[in-house]
Amino acid sequence: MTLPPERLDRFARHIVLPEIGGAGQAALAQSSVALIGLGGIGSPALQYLASAGIGTLVLFDDGEVELSNLQRQTIYAENDVGKGKVDAAMAWLRNFDDQLTVTGIRERITTGNAARLMEGVDLVLDGTDNFATRLAISDGCVAAGTPLLSAAVGRFQGQVGAFAGHLPDQPCYRCYVGDAFDADDCDTCAEDGILGAMAGWTATFAVLQAIRILVSRTGGLGDPQWGKLHLMDGLAPSMRTMSLVKDPACKACGSTA
Repeated sequence: MTLPPERLDRFARHIVLPEIGGAGQAALAQSSVALIGLGGIGSPALQYLASAGIGTLVLFDDGEVELSNLQRQTIYAENDVGKGKVDAAMAWLRNFDDQLTVTGIRERITTGNAARLMEGVDLVLDGTDNFATRLAISDGCVAAGTPLLSAAVGRFQGQVGAFAGHLPDQPCYRCYVGDAFDADDCDTCAEDGILGAMAGWTATFAVLQAIRILVSRTGGLGDPQWGKLHLMDGLAPSMRTMSLVKDPACKACGSTA
């Protein structure tokens, strides 16, 4: 794929990086990412996915913009309050880069539709806010054979993990959290609070990992880091990394389930 001159100029600061170069930028332009949840993680993540030149974006969210969102959900403004998040996000994208291919879906992810909705993209970035939905997304990714980046944030902590549970030697998100969280009973930031900048740090780190995965076939930024979970502490501040293993008894991806 050859990028036209105006795209070469737009992404010049990427292209001069040896780890990305022209081949890596072309790989990004040919890539597709499903971004699930357009809230505290999904909103800043969308900005950096778009600015990186990811060619195709599929946006999922069935909610509307609320005034309390504006503290951390950076693509929205006061005049977006009351609008569907998908609609507001697509309007932001049209203004930012009209060369991207964008689809917006106002549909809630469930165990019944996840596998179908996870098909046909190179990567899923999950920024949803409850375990039941995250597990449905993870199981759907395993069934569809699609890699997953799972990102979560609360108060002053964030986490980002890369999962490829459809591969025989790699864990899925369910291998990490188990089956106890299928109920929709997760704590919320409305109850616990969240530092807006913490959501931004988690989201932008997730996009860094997304770029790592998408350019890995060109040499790029090295190993895609499947099974690595990065834990971020905004108070310290610090980051530590855990290596996760596949659970043979995992009901989504295990060999003995």
